[in-house]
Amino acid sequence: MAKKTGKKSGSDNSVVAVDIQNRELGEILSEKYLSYALSTIMSRSLPDVRDGLKPVHRRVLYAMYQLNLKPETPPKKSARIVGDVIGKYHPHGDSSIYDAMVRLAQDFAVRYPLVDGQGN
Repeated sequence: MAKKTGKKSGSDNSVVAVDIQNRELGEILSEKYLSYALSTIMSRSLPDVRDGLKPVHRRVLYAMYQLNLKPETPPKKSARIVGDVIGKYHPHGDSSIYDAMVRLAQDFAVRYPLVDGQGN
């Protein structure tokens, strides 16, 4: 790719020399795709070290907090929670949100289950 140093600011409109590098398209694409894939894995796929939650888990818990779901309140249907998460925080498919809710309810998946998997 070419590295441009840009135009000088001022009234003379002269252009500074440009350093153009010839590189293979496949080399550039593999380099850029690798950096994108690594950033995606680090930010989305791996749980955070601080709390062990992925971003989708945080979104589910925050939506449940916004719905005022606490241990002493009656449960709501999971479709309501999933709809709120999709509508407000996670505009993707619902299957990943259902999977995240199931994982938060499993005692063998997390140290302390954060969701009561009561069935509906």
